[in-house]
Amino acid sequence: MSGSSGAILAVNSGSSTLKFGLFQLEEGEEKPLFEGSAEGIGKDAGRLEIKDGSGKTVHHEEQKYTSQDDALQHVCSTLPSLQSPEPAAVGHRLVHGGPRLREHALLTPQVFRALQEAVHFAPLHIPTSLELIRSAEKLYPKAPQFACFDTTFHTTLPEIAWHYPLPEKLVAEGVRRYGFHGLSYASIVHQLGSQMKPLAVVAHLGNGSSLCAMRDGKSIDTSMGMTPTGGIPMGTRTGDLDPGVLLYLMRVHNLDADQLEAMLNHESGLLALGGSADMRDLEQRSAAGDTQAALAIEIFTLSIAKTIVAYAVELGGLDQLIFAGGIGEHSARARSAILKKLSHFGLVLAPGKNDSASDVISSSNSRVEVRIVPSKEESQIAREVRSLL
Repeated sequence: MSGSSGAILAVNSGSSTLKFGLFQLEEGEEKPLFEGSAEGIGKDAGRLEIKDGSGKTVHHEEQKYTSQDDALQHVCSTLPSLQSPEPAAVGHRLVHGGPRLREHALLTPQVFRALQEAVHFAPLHIPTSLELIRSAEKLYPKAPQFACFDTTFHTTLPEIAWHYPLPEKLVAEGVRRYGFHGLSYASIVHQLGSQMKPLAVVAHLGNGSSLCAMRDGKSIDTSMGMTPTGGIPMGTRTGDLDPGVLLYLMRVHNLDADQLEAMLNHESGLLALGGSADMRDLEQRSAAGDTQAALAIEIFTLSIAKTIVAYAVELGGLDQLIFAGGIGEHSARARSAILKKLSHFGLVLAPGKNDSASDVISSSNSRVEVRIVPSKEESQIAREVRSLL
């Protein structure tokens, strides 16, 4: 496939949001022509906001969306009214491709079938992505479609990091650690360039949260496992659990696989601990004396600090700690709580810089540089697609 300088549409679907960006190559970088999000998908109220390349809002409307597909159709019918060019290619964020699909790829019939066969690895995510791919093919029949996998960044994991202590026949079936948020991590490595230090930990903290240990910008370990449910506690997900808890729920409460999945992914985490999956809400209630909200924040930040220390051991040191994601970028309190727990290891925040969310928030006497770097998954999707064209 020959190279292309045309516009690339990046599609990034979440549980109740659809983020998107239309990018053009300028001076070797993917520059946004338009970026935006459709929010409140599947809820009683939603909205669409689109910004131009300068960050100016050029379209805003309240709109109810019944599904991700409904939102994509609305976005693609709105973009032409803003004089946007027709995309030359479309890139889709895929959370999981199973054991067979580990590299970003052109969406051929064979790749599509392999995705259908991998549904049981991410039953909450892959079916929605397949629906969006079908929809985009109808909307842009001349544009090639590409799958960009969150697991690709973690193909550099050594076997000691991905191999579970389970019977080998299960490992052969693909039961292993894959890791996620890979497009976010790749975008951070790209943005930092030469400022990326040799021994780094990146904390992508949001409704879904994970951490990644990187040596020279390559993933050597990550907190999420075979699915995005593992690792640290998240907005509504448990993170790692004693497997005996699942056996207890099956034996005593007679929960089947679907009921377990619903509990682990939608009814647990910060929501179960503090009554809300929104860190902003928890922080407000904690400040007002709500002990359950305070407990939720403490459990969340302690699990992150423990993981950072474990990764420092694995890396053989730590030069840099990077915060990303909605909580990582916007919660000064969460960052402060995490760094306070790590003060014995020489990590020191500069309070003013942390409160104002500066690029570098560590003090001059900190043994480890601490940064905030925004996750830019959509531009990374465009970058990966461009390299495949």
